[in-house]
Amino acid sequence: DPTYMVRGCKANAQDSIYCAILGQNAVHGAFAGFTGISVGMVNTHAVFLPIERLIEKERLVDPDGKNWHRLLTATGQPDFVS
Repeated sequence: DPTYMVRGCKANAQDSIYCAILGQNAVHGAFAGFTGISVGMVNTHAVFLPIERLIEKERLVDPDGKNWHRLLTATGQPDFVS
């Protein structure tokens, strides 16, 4: 089944910087004693997000929507849905 293929591409410079920011802030959160959080970016600021808030409702991605197709194009992934 091709939908189980590993989907990915080499990280570009922007991806590397983004991951470094998230990683550094995750470590800061852990050293500060926070638990039950995830790290994310909101309006260009790294923030601690409570996991309970993140999972309180299901979020779906429209496989026919613009955002999904932009992601496929940006990452060079095949479109298995079409």
